[in-house]
Amino acid sequence: MNTQIAEKFKVLSDPNRIEILELLIKGETCGCTLIDKLPITQPTLSYHLKIITNAGLATTKRDGNWIKHFVKRESLDEMIEFLQKLRDLEADECKL
Repeated sequence: MNTQIAEKFKVLSDPNRIEILELLIKGETCGCTLIDKLPITQPTLSYHLKIITNAGLATTKRDGNWIKHFVKRESLDEMIEFLQKLRDLEADECKL
């Protein structure tokens, strides 16, 4: 579980991936519309989309010749839940 959640947070370590996720959440779905709104090349976009998808934060669906990308909101919910649990952990006294 810790490895999976770490991979999801690792996605957020890159500003381009954060921007891609923001665009996907707003409704942009295919690479052709994403690339026009980002200061990156097509190969770089594909690389970042692969990382986002492999981490489980997005999924794809073929629509004819188009591949549409969608944020998996349940994955975002898992990340939020993890952070809430982390925040609410009781502090244990460090014993030497």
